[in-house]
Amino acid sequence: METKGYAALEARKPLESFSFKRRDLRDTDVALDISFSGICHSDIHQAREEWGPAIFPMVPGHEIAGIVTQIGPKVTKFKVGDRIGVGVFIDSCRTCENCKKGNQQYCLKGMTGTYNEYERDGKTVALGGYSNKFVIDQDYAVHIPANLDLAGVAPLLCAGITLYSPLKNWGAGPGKKVGVMGLGGLGHMGVKFAAALGAEVTVFSHSSAKEVDAKRMGAKHFVVTSTPGSLEPLAESFDLILNTVSAELDINEYLKLLKTDGTLVVIGLPGKPYAVEAGSLLRLRRSLAGSMIGGIPQMQEMLDFCGEHNILSDVEVINADYINKAYDRTVASDVKYRFVIDASSF
Repeated sequence: METKGYAALEARKPLESFSFKRRDLRDTDVALDISFSGICHSDIHQAREEWGPAIFPMVPGHEIAGIVTQIGPKVTKFKVGDRIGVGVFIDSCRTCENCKKGNQQYCLKGMTGTYNEYERDGKTVALGGYSNKFVIDQDYAVHIPANLDLAGVAPLLCAGITLYSPLKNWGAGPGKKVGVMGLGGLGHMGVKFAAALGAEVTVFSHSSAKEVDAKRMGAKHFVVTSTPGSLEPLAESFDLILNTVSAELDINEYLKLLKTDGTLVVIGLPGKPYAVEAGSLLRLRRSLAGSMIGGIPQMQEMLDFCGEHNILSDVEVINADYINKAYDRTVASDVKYRFVIDASSF
C-alpha cells in the first residue's frame, strides 16, 4: 500500500516528506485512511533521539483518527466506512496476565509501540501516524463515536487515555477533590475528564494566563504556583493529584497536599529522578504512583464516555509542512493545547 507521510531521516534533523509502503492486509487487519494525526511531545523526544538510540527513518505519530477503507477476511470488529482510532501501541504478546486482562499497555513481554520499534517479528520497523494510510490488527484499534469531530478525537488516543486511566483507577468522582498539575496537552484533558466524572477540580499552573481556560474546561479552582506560599493553605486537601508536567520540581510540596490515603500519580516524565522524603508518604499513609496510557478496553470506554459527554481535545489543526514549526512551538509550550496534522496534506 503506497503511503505518503513525514519522517525524521536522522536524529535532530527537520522532518521531511517521505514515501513508503504499508503491508498487505493479513486476515484480521484493517486498513484506514488517516484523517488526523496528533503531535505528542514524546514524538519530539524520539525524533530528536532524546530518549536514547532510535530507529531511522522514523515516521512518528500515535494519535490517529481515520476511516476504515479495507478489512481482512476474518475481521469482525470493523466494517468499511467505520470511524477508527489507533493509539500508542499496535500489538502485544496477547498471552501474559496483563494482556489477557485488557491491560496491553503493561504487557509483561513489552507492548509494540506504534513507531520507533520493531514489530513482533523482530524485523519490521513500525512506522507511525504522520501519514495518510495505516494498517493494524483489529484487536488493537477502537471505534470512534459518530458525534465526535475527528480532529479533536486524535489526541484522545494518547493524551486523553493517559489522563482518563488514572482518574478511573483511583476513583475520581462526586465528593472527590482532584488536583491537576499543569494545563498543557495532557493536563487539559485531565481537567475535562475529572470535571465530567463529578470531581471538584483544582489546576496548579505557573501561568496565571491559563485560569480562564482552566475554568472553562471545568476547574473550580486555579492556583498560580509561581506565587510564593500558594500551596500552603491547601495542605491535606486532595484525594488525588495528577502530575502531568515534565519540569523538575519539589514533589514533596505536592505530596503534602494529599489527604489520608491520598495518591499523587506521576504521568509526565521529569528530566531527573524525584527526591522523595519518606516522611511525606508516611504521614497520612499517602501514596506516590505512576500510570501509563490504558489498554484497548479502557480506550474504548474512554471514547464512549467522550461521546456521551461531548469531550474533545482543544486542538490547532496544521498542514504537514508546518510540522517542524509545530515541534518548536510545542517545546516552547506555545499551543492550546495540541497540534493535529490534517492527513490530507501529506
